[in-house]
Amino acid sequence: MDRVGSTLGVAMVGCGTVGGAVARLLLRDQDILKARLGPGLELRHIVDVNFDHARRLGLDERLFRTNLDEALLDPAVGAVVELIGGTTVARSVIERALSAGKCVVTANKALLAHHGVELYALARRNGCCIVFEASCAGGIPIIRALCDGLIANRIDAIYGIVNGTCNSILTAMTQRGQSYADALAAAQRDGLAEADPTMDVSGMDSAHKLAIMASLAFGARIRLESIPVSGIDSLQLRDISYGQELGYVVKLLAIAQRRETGLSLRVRPVFITKEHPLAWVSGPFNAVSIYGHATGHTMYYGRGAGGMPTASAVVADLSAVAMGTAQRAFEQLGIWPDLAPQANQLPIDEVRSRYYIRVMAEDRPGVLAQVATILGRHGISISSVLQHEASDGAALATGVPVVITTHRSQEGNVRTALGEVDALEAIKAASVCIGIVDEHPEQI
Repeated sequence: MDRVGSTLGVAMVGCGTVGGAVARLLLRDQDILKARLGPGLELRHIVDVNFDHARRLGLDERLFRTNLDEALLDPAVGAVVELIGGTTVARSVIERALSAGKCVVTANKALLAHHGVELYALARRNGCCIVFEASCAGGIPIIRALCDGLIANRIDAIYGIVNGTCNSILTAMTQRGQSYADALAAAQRDGLAEADPTMDVSGMDSAHKLAIMASLAFGARIRLESIPVSGIDSLQLRDISYGQELGYVVKLLAIAQRRETGLSLRVRPVFITKEHPLAWVSGPFNAVSIYGHATGHTMYYGRGAGGMPTASAVVADLSAVAMGTAQRAFEQLGIWPDLAPQANQLPIDEVRSRYYIRVMAEDRPGVLAQVATILGRHGISISSVLQHEASDGAALATGVPVVITTHRSQEGNVRTALGEVDALEAIKAASVCIGIVDEHPEQI
C-alpha cells in the first residue's frame, strides 16, 4: 500500500475495555512508538454507538464517530481496528473495511474461526491484509511466533491453556478446594468471568483459538465444527482431589497433534503431572507449548486477556501494517487458510492416551474384577487402582468411588468399555473419564 513507511491513519471500531486501552496506547505513548517504529500511528476515528466508556477515559471527543463510512472515506486511514466482537455486525464492519482497501486488525477469534477463510480471501482480492495477534492469547505473541519465529519448523503439536476464566476457576478448585459453583462465582466477582460464562466454561472460546493456531501451525484449513469440545462445567471437586492424590493437576487444554494419517484436535479438561511444563500456569494466565522438529519445545506465557495486554497485541499489529511487514507476510506466506488444503481431522475415537476413570460401585467382592474384565476385553490395561474405605452407610446407596488409571489406550475402546461397565448392576452412577496427557516427546 502507498502509505507504508509514513504515518498510518487508524480507525477503531468499538471502544470498550480493549478499545479504550488501544486508544490510550496510541494517544499516550506516541513518543515510544515513534522512537521504535519510524512510521507513525495516528488514531483518527473512534467509531461506536455509545461513548460513555470513551468519555470516562477522557478521550478526545473530536475523534468520536457514529458512522463507519466517515472513517472508510478518509484517504489517510490505512487500517481499521475491529474490537466489537461477535460474528454479525463485526463481520460486516470487516467486509466493508476490506472492500474499501483498508487493512484490518482484529481480536475477534470467533469470527476468524467461523469465517476466516472467506475474509482472508476478500482481503487478498482487495490488496490488503487481516492481522489478528490479539485473537488467541491476549498479549502473548503466539501468532507472530507461528508465522515468523517458528517458520522453519514442521510443527508437531500444540498444547495450550488459552482461556483465563477457566484457568482461574480450575486454580481455585485445585489450590483452595472450592467447588465449581463457588469458584465461578468468585471469578465473576473478581471480573475474571462474564455474567454469562458459557462461551468460556464450555470450551468453545478455546476451540476458536485452537482452530486459528492450528490452521497456521499446520498450514491447513481447519473445520471448527469437527473439533471435539468438552468444558469444565461438569468437573467434580472429588475428581480433582483424587487426581491430586495421584500426582496430577487438571487443566483445560486446547490440543493439536500431527499424526501420520491427519491432525488430532480437541479441547477438554485433562490431568497432567505436577512436573508438566503447563502445570504451574495458574490464575488468569495463559501458556502455549509448541513442539517443532527443529526447535523442540518452546513455551509462551503471559496474560491472555485484559485491556492493556490485548491492546499491546493490537498496536503491535498496527505497527506491522505501518512498516509493511504484515502485508508482505499475508501476500507471501503459504500458510493462510484460504490458500491451504483442507485438513484431515481425525475422529476423537482414534485418540490414544492414558485415562483416569472413576466408577461408583457397590462395596462388595468381585465388582472390581468385573470392571477389570470388561476393560481387558477392550484392550485397556490398568495402571493403578485407588479405593478409599467406605466411611459410612451412605455408600450402600451411592456406591464407593473406585479410581482407575490406565496405560495408553484408544479412546473409542475406552468409551465402549465404560458403556458396558455402567450397565453393571453393581455400578451406581455414570462413570467419569478424564484423559491424562503426558509431555509431548521432542523430535530433535
